[in-house]
Amino acid sequence: MNPLTSVKGTIIAGFILAGIIVLAGGMSGFNALNIQVWLHVLAGVIWIGILYYFNFVQVPGVGAALADSDGPGPAAINKYIAPKALLWFRMAAAVTWITGVGALESLGGAMGAFTFSEGMEVIGLGAWLGTIMLFNVWVLIWPNQKKILGLDGKQHEAAAIAKAKVVALMASRTNTVLSVPMLLCMIGFGHGLTF
Repeated sequence: MNPLTSVKGTIIAGFILAGIIVLAGGMSGFNALNIQVWLHVLAGVIWIGILYYFNFVQVPGVGAALADSDGPGPAAINKYIAPKALLWFRMAAAVTWITGVGALESLGGAMGAFTFSEGMEVIGLGAWLGTIMLFNVWVLIWPNQKKILGLDGKQHEAAAIAKAKVVALMASRTNTVLSVPMLLCMIGFGHGLTF
């Protein structure tokens, strides 16, 4: 059976291959903190990757589909792609934040990062940016996307949907802006970037 014929099989195969590399490579320093950081980065790649997909591909694609009177329209994206992408997006955001806080706790205390304790300023700034981004996902983007896509089971007036589109878009664009310095802080902490 080829694991690459399903998403689940592909994901499992990736984890198995990573485990083989750890075991075969004799990575004796690979511990719980390393696993937590690795899961944090993996979830973060999914989260930011989907964020960039929404902003650089899907939103312009839906706009182009709406403008093309002879085209297929945005229905396929909005009905089949967006709900699944939003599920992965939300879950990746939550896992990224939870594993990040766990990793910070292992590094000497999450509170030290969030209060900018000495030596934790850079990672603390990254943690705050990530926290703002998580808030935007769950409080601004997701509730408004449910209205836009009709996933909340309610009927909304055109004005309410138009307002929801603006809020969701601005929160998503804010997250795209924040992702750049957030990634700088996260990577910089491990590579000697200090204030």
